[in-house]
Amino acid sequence: MNILEIKNLTVSFNGKILLSDINMKVKQYDRFLLTGHNGSGKSTLVETIAGNPNYKIDSGKIFFNGKDITKENITTRALLGIFLGAQNVPEIPGLTVLSFLKHSVAANVHFQTGKELAMGDFLTNLENAKNMLNIPKEWLNRSINVGFSGGEKKRLMLLRLQMIQPKLAILDEPDSGADANVQKQIAETIKNMKKTTFLFISHQKNFTDLINPNKTINLYKGKITL
Repeated sequence: MNILEIKNLTVSFNGKILLSDINMKVKQYDRFLLTGHNGSGKSTLVETIAGNPNYKIDSGKIFFNGKDITKENITTRALLGIFLGAQNVPEIPGLTVLSFLKHSVAANVHFQTGKELAMGDFLTNLENAKNMLNIPKEWLNRSINVGFSGGEKKRLMLLRLQMIQPKLAILDEPDSGADANVQKQIAETIKNMKKTTFLFISHQKNFTDLINPNKTINLYKGKITL
């Protein structure tokens, strides 16, 4: 079963075409690696899949779980089960990690089931995820990404992943800014989340070897090459 299918996709930014006639399929539970030189269109592609409105879809379609999501906004795509771990994550002073996680999980639970978040379940899952990733308790009361190192931001991304359990996780160079220990933790998380499909970008062979992707495609000047 294909969880993601892209048909004849052409994307532009400020009138400049960045992706041209992209066709690709990602099967459910794939560990799918997207490669290519800097400027080849990799980040443009994953941001477009996630629904970044800065990129204009000139033609083509994006299907997620068989549903045409080409015109859906970024919030709806996230609620449908698409998670984006971007390269450059914003700092949000005043919004704590705990509050952000609670609101994110509550929105997903309500969208998927129509029910309200059970706080007992949330706190239990949070404690389990925190312990699994060795996340210090005091991080939960800090503002989102404020004062965190590159590796710490990656660990917070893993905490979000564990709490949300998306259907499709798109990770744009998750190994960037992470030391060897954090890279290993990222790879282990990807391998252990059996019910999540992963589409990820990386330039580091040592990191990708840890994951052992089952499918790889290469982008060159906005087009898929063999």
